[in-house]
Amino acid sequence: MTNLTRRTLLGAAAGAGALAAAGSHAHANPVGRGRPGDHDETLLTWARDTWKSLVAMTDPNTGLVADNIDGDLTNRSGYTSPTNIGGLLWSTIVARDLRIINPGEARNIIARTLRTLQGMERHDASGMYFNWYDEATGDVLRVWPEDGNPVVPFVSSVDMGWLGAALYVVAQADPSNRKAALQLFNAMRWDIFYDKDFRAPAGANYGGFWIENPERPGTALLPPTIGEGPDLWYHVQHHYDTAISEARMVTYLGIFREQIPPIAYFGTYRTFPPDWTWQEMIPVGEWREYLGFPVYEGAYTYRGFRVVPGWGGSMFEELMPDIFVPEATWGPRSWGRNHPLHVRAQREHGLDDAQYGYWGFSPSSNPAGGYREYGVDALGMNPEGYFSDQERTDYHADNPPTTYGDGVVTPHAAFLGMMYEPEEATTNLRNLQADFDSYGPGGFYDAVAVRSGQVARRHLSLDQSMIMGALGNVLLNGGLRRWFATAEVEAQLRPLLALEEFNAGE
Repeated sequence: MTNLTRRTLLGAAAGAGALAAAGSHAHANPVGRGRPGDHDETLLTWARDTWKSLVAMTDPNTGLVADNIDGDLTNRSGYTSPTNIGGLLWSTIVARDLRIINPGEARNIIARTLRTLQGMERHDASGMYFNWYDEATGDVLRVWPEDGNPVVPFVSSVDMGWLGAALYVVAQADPSNRKAALQLFNAMRWDIFYDKDFRAPAGANYGGFWIENPERPGTALLPPTIGEGPDLWYHVQHHYDTAISEARMVTYLGIFREQIPPIAYFGTYRTFPPDWTWQEMIPVGEWREYLGFPVYEGAYTYRGFRVVPGWGGSMFEELMPDIFVPEATWGPRSWGRNHPLHVRAQREHGLDDAQYGYWGFSPSSNPAGGYREYGVDALGMNPEGYFSDQERTDYHADNPPTTYGDGVVTPHAAFLGMMYEPEEATTNLRNLQADFDSYGPGGFYDAVAVRSGQVARRHLSLDQSMIMGALGNVLLNGGLRRWFATAEVEAQLRPLLALEEFNAGE
């Protein structure tokens, strides 16, 4: 089974200190029921500086935000993606609502970006955008700027999920840009990604498609699932098939738009079945049925409690969709259990198990150079693992490691965790800021190797926009969720999420 993360797939498409004192119990309540009021000014400072980095990453003519920028805010990457563009849009709403910018500034920023989006080349039949553009021109990239390798235009399902979510937020939050945002949003056909035959009758979403032959193993020319337009090249072996994944936003949008059937929500694996004995950890759980589809409600046991794992055990797999969808409220017996337990597991891994002194693990810049997928291996189904340290210390339940190496903490993961552990996350981030050269004019740098002290001195727009989204929810009492979770969205998704009971708990 293959479930590549966003950047793994995109890379293929491109061709190419002080111990943080924290309690041992996670807060069960999501943001909106508890907030770090004593720290609001600190959080606002972090939000203001994070916003500066996004402004610096944005081309003043096109309104497109670059994928990344150096820590001095001087050199933009030269490319952008739908996720990056969506991140700027929702971050603009958060910056306005936090009064970092005024409403007029927000309207102008959003209008400029939407005008550029309207003129950019896309896959017309589905209304979906390609994965890489030049942020200075809006042109589709066919040559990768960093190495000159050719790029075959690819449409990524998970990346389009974040642009779609952002457009829907803008349509609710900014009346002056509502019409333009809805025009783009309503043109999007989420069923272009839906494979009804994968684990039928539930189905699952493809990772995406190419409009021309990418000449890659595992691809096949297939009719588009919406029945419109020329045939497309799909990677037939790649589906987003795990529930704890950032890609579930695509399923949410497809169900909300009535383009993907509700049963698809249950088609992804909570864990793989227990008789798949090749797994590094055999899950515990039981079979249950939802909408007539059997689901193995499995969980992994870590530090004496049960957590439903993701593919790699990273924070953004668990919590990025929760920036928009109030999952813990709508699914109190599923996400309401798992989200706080995942945050607790990450914290206890960093402080108690690996004894790094800091916590928050998610794909990010590698302090040694490049980009890498980090996570808590014990919370991931991937046999090859996402690891929390540079040495790739592997976790096996029957023989857990006794020592770990140079742990890599990324601030955006701690900010996501702040939605469930506000005090603990704020303390963690204060310590990161105090103990390392981890903070610059654009806020926290992207990652810190906490034993060597090596810092990835750059900002990724995706990670900065996750910080803005999480702070919007923490400081505005669930503010970003309220813009997305309209009555129409709630009517489609809340009854579905309320059905399920995860095998997560003490």
